[in-house]
Amino acid sequence: MRALVFTEPGVVELQTVPKPDAGDGVLLSVRAAGICGSELHGFRSVGFRKPPLIMGHEFAGETPDGRRVVVNPLVSCGRCDLCRAGRPEVCRSRELLGVQRPGGFAEQVTVPASSLHDLPDGMSWETAALVEPLANAVHAWRQVRAEGGERVAVVGAGTIGLVSLLVARRAGIRDVTVVDVVPQRLELAERLGAARCQDSLDGEYDVVVDAVGKAATRRSAVAALRPAGTAVLIGLAEPDAGFDANDLVRNEKRVVGSFAYGPQEFADAMQLAREVELDWATPVPLADAQRTFMALAEGAVSPVKAVIRL
Repeated sequence: MRALVFTEPGVVELQTVPKPDAGDGVLLSVRAAGICGSELHGFRSVGFRKPPLIMGHEFAGETPDGRRVVVNPLVSCGRCDLCRAGRPEVCRSRELLGVQRPGGFAEQVTVPASSLHDLPDGMSWETAALVEPLANAVHAWRQVRAEGGERVAVVGAGTIGLVSLLVARRAGIRDVTVVDVVPQRLELAERLGAARCQDSLDGEYDVVVDAVGKAATRRSAVAALRPAGTAVLIGLAEPDAGFDANDLVRNEKRVVGSFAYGPQEFADAMQLAREVELDWATPVPLADAQRTFMALAEGAVSPVKAVIRL
């Protein structure tokens, strides 16, 4: 079968590889797989992702018996204290399809049967590939929903930033500012309901979501909080924190990390995907996936969201 393979730091190649065995899982025929920003940064070095690896954790496809499904790529142990407490996203031995296990940048992939969620009739494969990012935004918003406040900012208008905007708007927040330096992305954010679209933060906010994950964006997110405000860090571009810890202490600001989602949040994202605007992904044939991936990794700003179609 054909697969886009992470072969060494900074390199992905379209290769012919052996088909996987179903084993104890389900052999899924992949129909759509989103290219995530974490992959565009993560393939630069050997870390959680170790080559050779078929990446891709945002994907959907068909089972051997014809079910149209989207895949929850988070695989936890199910036995530890955190899993028993309903927090599989922070299970100490968790794995992600496409990170520690082969993922969806291939014609076929083996997945646990428990990871499958049936797609509603009429949902496109491109929309299905956005359910996983949407689940991240559902989880991130629930990290701060008890904080209250009406002034929200989202830093970064890539996929995670845009779905964070959609979830905040769906939660009833009307005053959402989206920050990015790419006009095309800001135009899309405005269409999706942002109250303001600008190239930097100004004023004070109750909640700031950093969907980029660079030291500079984390620093600006914390600096823009009102006293006792909350920054949600969901981007993973760099490891450095970047922000002023003394400002954090003196103004009782909060910084919350947000990773992945629980099973109910993924299920909720499946429902929400029917109700919000998720028609902005650009399909890319597998034959063009390597070129598109490398162009995005080298700084191309279009498409906003590329989904490999098989």
